[in-house]
Amino acid sequence: MTDTATTHPAADERRPMIAFQGEPGANSDMAVRAVFGEAYDALPCPSFDDAFAALKNGVAEHEGEMRRVERAMIPIENTLAGRVADIHLLMPDSGLQIVGEYFMPIHFQLMVLPGVTRDEIRSVHSHIHALGQCRKYIRSNGWKPQVAGDTAGAAREVSESRDRSRAALAPRLAADYYGLDILEEDVEDAANNVTRFVILANPDQQAFADPEERRLSLWAAREPSIGEDGRSYLSRDTVTTFVFRVRNIPAALYKALGGFATNGINMTKLESYQLGGSFAATLFYADVEGHPHDPALARALEELRFFSAEFRNLGVYRASSDRQMLLLPAE
Repeated sequence: MTDTATTHPAADERRPMIAFQGEPGANSDMAVRAVFGEAYDALPCPSFDDAFAALKNGVAEHEGEMRRVERAMIPIENTLAGRVADIHLLMPDSGLQIVGEYFMPIHFQLMVLPGVTRDEIRSVHSHIHALGQCRKYIRSNGWKPQVAGDTAGAAREVSESRDRSRAALAPRLAADYYGLDILEEDVEDAANNVTRFVILANPDQQAFADPEERRLSLWAAREPSIGEDGRSYLSRDTVTTFVFRVRNIPAALYKALGGFATNGINMTKLESYQLGGSFAATLFYADVEGHPHDPALARALEELRFFSAEFRNLGVYRASSDRQMLLLPAE
């Protein structure tokens, strides 16, 4: 077991930190503030790898001091841009557990140096996903899109360049950070632009000797309610996330997933991605409603494991209050 207080005696004992990818003012920074308020200090990280590493280590250097890192806020998918591919590759081997989720509407503000007018703009800078989500707006104005590392980083670069022909598409918070004026608000092409974030914790920071106990201690408590059939109980306000790789036998995926249908389990997400550059090795990522200790989900997972060569539970956590509304099919 890793005891961060013992292993890292120089770690600062002030308010713990929550890691995120990006610069101050990024959407992930806004998500941290929306969910946790002042409970955590935000730790900006250059990459997702750095954010994962900070949480795995339990400490990180911030402004010249060693600080405790207890959580990470990571975007996993967007309604317009799709999944964040890096996360599906990093999560399974990280040893971290998902302990929560947050759905955040994404809005982009057109920001410029103080006093700049629309007629002076020639180029717009932002993260590649943000540029894609504002493509029609950018084209209608005849501006040249320029890719930046992230949205808040684009705002910082515009501020530091002092170039009046450059604008940035970034969250409102970035304008405050970098002293920019917001010229136009909410310029995204579609109103249904929502990013789902997952909140990660490190089991090694839990005060148990057994590794499995440390992992299970992060699971949400089971709170079942009677199912639609009137005969079974299911924790419908709980999400279980896992990855699996089926055995190399005919109809293995069909058989592996059959238990979810027969036991009335709602699978809200199923995605596949290739491993190690091979088309033959496919890992599946899934979200289901329910707790592994619910008898119905336990039976479904048992059947899945029977037909799988690999299975890893990535977390059992409370569903966001917005989940059901956002997952309803469009009319």
